[in-house]
Formats: sequence, C-alpha cells, structure tokens
Amino acid sequence: MTTSGPSDRPQRGTERQSFLERRREKIRAEIERNRRGEYTVPTWVLALALVLIVGGWLALIFLA
Repeated sequence: MTTSGPSDRPQRGTERQSFLERRREKIRAEIERNRRGEYTVPTWVLALALVLIVGGWLALIFLA
C-alpha cells in the first residue's frame, strides 16, 4: 500500500493562482471582444426589459 505524499498532489497555492489566471484571461478576452464591438446584452437584461414593457402595457389597459 502506498500513500500519496504532498508531491503527488498539486499545491493549493498553485491551484488558486491558476484559477485567478484563468479568470483574468476570461476578463481580458471579454474586454477585447467588447472593444471590437462583439458585445451582447445579457439574457437577464432582455428578460427584465420584456417584463417591464408587458407590465407597463397591462397597467395601461387595466388602470385606464
């Protein structure tokens, strides 16, 4: 039976660092896409706008 020593597992600090590096790279890529004009509106913003429009329309119908 063999036991795994600390050298067999990735270090916790390097795991955290690679997570932060991946996160920073995602943010950089998104900023570059936005600067090129490839931005999109998040789905939740579109859904909220739709709810507000329909709610306002219904309010005009029922409260008028």
